[in-house]
Amino acid sequence: MTDAPPLLDSVELGAYFALIEVAGLLRHQVEQQLNDVGGLSYVQFQLLARLALDSPTGSGRMTDLADGVVYSRSGLTYQAGLLEKAKLVTRGQAADDDRGVTLTVTGAGRALIAKVLPGHVEVIKDLLLQPLTRKQIESLFAVLEPVRQHMRAAPPRSAERRRRRSNSAT
Repeated sequence: MTDAPPLLDSVELGAYFALIEVAGLLRHQVEQQLNDVGGLSYVQFQLLARLALDSPTGSGRMTDLADGVVYSRSGLTYQAGLLEKAKLVTRGQAADDDRGVTLTVTGAGRALIAKVLPGHVEVIKDLLLQPLTRKQIESLFAVLEPVRQHMRAAPPRSAERRRRRSNSAT
């Protein structure tokens, strides 16, 4: 007979449920705002924002984008296709890899991010940040950042498959 796994105590369980509920409620409102103002899904917004706001060139490799937004490569390919059809991004061959695909934000994609971003920020501030003091916000970041780093230490599945394939080829 195997030993039963240890249960979470009431504080651990409360923290877990609070985090899951806050994340779910926040994501629901964010998705609603993005869809209402820009006709975007949450993943589409993440892609456009990463390209328009985080990338100095406005471009990124599809596999890196999939890992960054924690989305399957096939799902990201579908979302990128929708964005490309709407002329918000272009897809092209990666300069350093014949099999790699690069996604680049267009001027229309940048304009759409500029349109949805103020409302997006407003939702974040109103729902997540407004009830907290600055010190609590800093504490929230201090608590969540090491958790994020711990979870990111294990590569996303798409990156893991690439690593295994390249290691077995050598």
